[in-house]
Amino acid sequence: NMDSALHYIHNDSDLSTNSSFSPEEERKSKVQDVVPQALLDQYLSMTDPSRAQTVDTEIAKHCAYSLPGVALTLGRQNWHCLKDTYETLASDMQWKVRRTLAFSIHELAVILGDQLTAGDLVPVFNGFLKDLDEVRIGVLKHLHDFLKLLHLDKRREYLYQLQEFLVTDNSRNWRFRAELAEQLILLLDLYSARDIYDYLRPIAFSLCADKVSSVRWISYKLVSEMVKKLYVASASTFVVDLMDELVEKFCRCHKWSGRQTFVFICQVKRHFIQPFC
Repeated sequence: NMDSALHYIHNDSDLSTNSSFSPEEERKSKVQDVVPQALLDQYLSMTDPSRAQTVDTEIAKHCAYSLPGVALTLGRQNWHCLKDTYETLASDMQWKVRRTLAFSIHELAVILGDQLTAGDLVPVFNGFLKDLDEVRIGVLKHLHDFLKLLHLDKRREYLYQLQEFLVTDNSRNWRFRAELAEQLILLLDLYSARDIYDYLRPIAFSLCADKVSSVRWISYKLVSEMVKKLYVASASTFVVDLMDELVEKFCRCHKWSGRQTFVFICQVKRHFIQPFC
C-alpha cells in the first residue's frame, strides 16, 4: 500500500538502536506492517550464502543494490529490520557487493536521518574508506553528500583522512585524484577558513602538481575557489599567506610548467586573485 508506505516515510522519527536480542526477540525485530512480512523475509534471505551457491552467485549484489529502496519503503522506524542485513552485506567477501553499498550510502543516510546515520552508517563508511580502490571510489564520488549530513564535530574528524585519498592501489588511477579535486571544491562550503587553510590547501597544491593534465585543470579551479572562499570569509591573513605560497611554488618555479600553473590559476578567478598578484 503506497499511501501507507508514504505515511511511515514522512511521519516517522529516529529510533535508538538495541544492542542484543534473544532468538525470539531477534525474530520479532524483523516484523513490520508496511509490506507483507513474507516478502521482506524473502528479501532478507538473499544474504544466505547457500542461496548464492544454488540460486545466483550475484544475489548478494542484487540485495545490496535494492537496499536503499527497501529502506525507503519501510521507513526509518523499521530500520531495525534491515540493520543486520546491511552489516552482513558491508562485510561481504565480494568487493562488488561492498562497492554497491559504497555508492549508495549517502542515499541511505538521507533516509535514516542523522542519529541512525551516526550510529549505524558511520562505522560502515569508515570501513569503506580503508577498502579497495574499487570500493573507496564509491564513497569518494559522494563524499560531500555524506559529510554534509553529519554534525560539525563528526565532520571535522574526516579532515585528517582526506590526505589518504591521494594514495591509491594503482598510481595510474588518475580519475581517482580528479574526483578528489571535484569533491574538495564542494567541501569548501562545509569547513571553516582555518580548516580549509590547514587541511585542504596542502592537498590542493599537491593535485596542482599532478602528472596528469586533467587532474591539474580541476585543481586550478579548486585553488581559485579556495582563494574566493577565504576572501569572502574575510580571512585576509590566510589569503595573503596562500597567495605568497602560490607565488613561491609556481610563479617563481624554475620549471615553465610551474609558472604556467600560476597563470592558469590566476586566469580562472582573476577578479579575486589579481589584487594580490
